[in-house]
This record gives sequence, C-alpha cells and structure tokens, in this order.
Amino acid sequence: MMKKKTALTIAGSDSCGGAGIQADIKTMTVNGVYAMSAITALTAQNTTGVSDILEATPEFLAAQLDAVFTDIYPDAVKIGMVSSKTLIETIAEKLRQYGAKNIVLDPVMVATSGSKLISDDAVETLCSALIPLAAVITPNIPEAEVLSGMNIETEADMEKAAAAIYGKYGCSVLCKGGHQISDANDLLFDGQKSKWFYGQRIDNPNTHGTGCTLSSAIASGLAKGLPLETAVKEAKDYISGALSAMLDLGQGCGPMDHAYMLESGDVCE
Repeated sequence: MMKKKTALTIAGSDSCGGAGIQADIKTMTVNGVYAMSAITALTAQNTTGVSDILEATPEFLAAQLDAVFTDIYPDAVKIGMVSSKTLIETIAEKLRQYGAKNIVLDPVMVATSGSKLISDDAVETLCSALIPLAAVITPNIPEAEVLSGMNIETEADMEKAAAAIYGKYGCSVLCKGGHQISDANDLLFDGQKSKWFYGQRIDNPNTHGTGCTLSSAIASGLAKGLPLETAVKEAKDYISGALSAMLDLGQGCGPMDHAYMLESGDVCE
C-alpha cells in the first residue's frame, strides 16, 4: 500500500479552471501531493471575467472541513479568496480545532489594479483570526500595503513592510513583486532574515491564477517536508515553467499550463 503527502485547498471554484480550486488541485497534483478541497464559493467565470457567485454557507463549509480533517488529515493547507466575515471565522475555528499545520494563506484583498475585493469587516477578521494561524502569507504589493500600513515604492520598502507584517502577525511573509517594483522578484521574510527570489520576466499575457498557483505550490512543498525557502524556490520555478509553456486559451487573460511538467515527463515527487 502506498502513502502520499496530502494538501487541502480552501478556496472558491473557477468554472474556467485557471484559478481557485481547479488551479490549486492541478498544481498540488503535479507537484507530488494528494489534493483535497473545501469550496467557499461557486463562481461562473471565464477568461473575460466573473458573471455570478454563489457563496457556501458557514455550516456547509464547516461540514466540508470536518469531512476532510476527520479522515485524510492534510499535511498542509492553502487558503485562497474568502469574501465574507462569517466564512473566515468558520475556517479559523476549524483550523484551530484540528490543529492544522503548514498553513499557506493568499490574503486576497486587493486586486493588482488596486480595487478592493472584500469588505472592510472581512479584512479585519482575516487579519485578526486567520493570518496569525498561517505559516506564511503571500500578499501582492497593494495587500502588503494594507497589512503593513505603509506605502511601498521601492525594494527597501518591501523589506520594511514584510518586517512590519511579521511583527504584527507573527507569520512569515512572501511579498510578491510587481507594480513596477522588483517586477518578477519576491521577498521572503521569516522573522530572522530576508531572502530575495529573483525571477525572469516572461512576456506572456495569460497569467490568470498565478497567485493561486504560487501559494498552492508552496503548500505542496511544505506538505512534503521542504524548508520554507526551498518550497518557495520550487514554487517560483514551477510558475516560471507554467508561464513559459505559453498556453493560449480563451478570449481574455487566459490560464497557465499547469501540466507542463506532465507533458515533459518531469513530475515533482
């Protein structure tokens, strides 16, 4: 009989398959772990946008989490976008109840355009109830500005903001570059030292689901017992490979090729 490391994604469903639960499961599978899911919302969306959302009830989300944790206990947990205060509270309660470990949180609050994605009370609950449970969070620049309470305009600002976030919440921070600041470079701060991960700028307009994919790949590495720095490096390499495959689907911002390693026969174990 074969045993395998496991990972749970708690996120919304993307009917187009490029982000959310679908991207997470693809990423975890290709990166060598058994993927499980608890769905926070169903979305009707494609590469051009979201047309409708049906949110799970707190009771049903709790039932999903109970079902997973009481049978196949996850070695890591990835949390994606959760839009309501009550669902965030439900997730935090269940993670504490079951002593969840290796929690990777993508604190989806602000789009790369700067638009707010969740309500103020949901942001407050995310910060007070969920972020302190995480092993690492992966904010983009606008999200890091919200969490740190400072403007970020330079690499030095990224370092200060990451340290400030760690000081507030006690979790490691992977501050993702972009917005003309260290465009393809990310900064990890673990409370003791900063580590830059330099990435190649890939000229591919199809980047739907990159945040979901990166956090899921990090969770996969932690589930396999990799140190955080190694898990981040391998996740960055995976993203680069998926973008470099130059998949072109849909009429808008299309998905990456999550299965590029399967096609090359180079699956991560």
